[in-house]
Amino acid sequence: MSDIHIRITGRAGRITLMRPKALNAMTYQMCLAIEKALDDWRDIDAVDLVVFDAEGDRAFCSGGDIADLYENGTKGNFAYGQKFWADEYRLNHKIFTYPKPVVSFLQGFTMGGGVGIGCHGSHRIVGDTSQIAMPECGIGLVPDVGGSLMLALAPGRLGEYLGITATRMGAADAIYAGFADHYLPESMWTNLIAELEEAGDPSRVEASSGLPPEGVLKGQANEISALFSGERLDDILIDLAASDSALAEDALKKVRRNSPLSMASTIEMLHRLRGPSVTMEKALDLEYRFTHRASEHGDFLEGIRAAIIDKDRKPKWQFADMNVPLAAVSKMLQPLGAQALKL
Repeated sequence: MSDIHIRITGRAGRITLMRPKALNAMTYQMCLAIEKALDDWRDIDAVDLVVFDAEGDRAFCSGGDIADLYENGTKGNFAYGQKFWADEYRLNHKIFTYPKPVVSFLQGFTMGGGVGIGCHGSHRIVGDTSQIAMPECGIGLVPDVGGSLMLALAPGRLGEYLGITATRMGAADAIYAGFADHYLPESMWTNLIAELEEAGDPSRVEASSGLPPEGVLKGQANEISALFSGERLDDILIDLAASDSALAEDALKKVRRNSPLSMASTIEMLHRLRGPSVTMEKALDLEYRFTHRASEHGDFLEGIRAAIIDKDRKPKWQFADMNVPLAAVSKMLQPLGAQALKL
């Protein structure tokens, strides 16, 4: 497959995304190919670890290739998207629970589906161009591919902030928020990958990593927690509107672009997940409840139309006044019964 290069080099299973002109957006076939490789390498002695990287300097993976989801959804074929998300989430879970080290090199944009394959491994490396984000609320989805777990585990109320504003994180901020582990200048990545291939030893990552340039989230954490501690979307909007800080003004501008139903559901998901019983399985189950319904009952098709198809950037969201009834959120997040996600 020309979109992805899968091979064994030395002691490493190597997976390279090869769609740089499309910002390495992941297709359904790429998802299935990655899963097959991980299954093949799981129990063989020839592979000590797995290395993910990508061609080009603009993106590790900008997300999922969603054109097919839109085309099928507008024809009433909601089953296509439901299967896509179920298979993608199964892959995210396999990476998260993989018994061998998984090392990912996250240059440029790592967003949405890119987070799902790049940010669940054991060693997540960022550099000076890294921009990590969960922008799903802008297209009528919720932070998914296991991203809701990391948002729920982020310090304070960073999860709500990152989830409903889609704020991008550089290297230091991604490490602080729990989306990455190590910083290494990108000029050194090729040599490190060669060492990993030769030795199959993930401790080479720790030995090579250093301190990233200073980020901003740590210094903003207290203010973010104060502004985003509300129980519902309208609580957060009231707090943002009442503040005269630059951070609040910027956040309010960002959330006004996004799907109110998606943002309200994101906040509810994080509140349900946060606590000692949080697991990846619970996060993926909640995410799938929403995405399973997103094309038929949510704002997903309208979000894609406005952002990708017509590119008018003027989505006609449900609940455009930002007053999202609790019943609407409950409907999107209620259990799916026999159609529940199976991992």
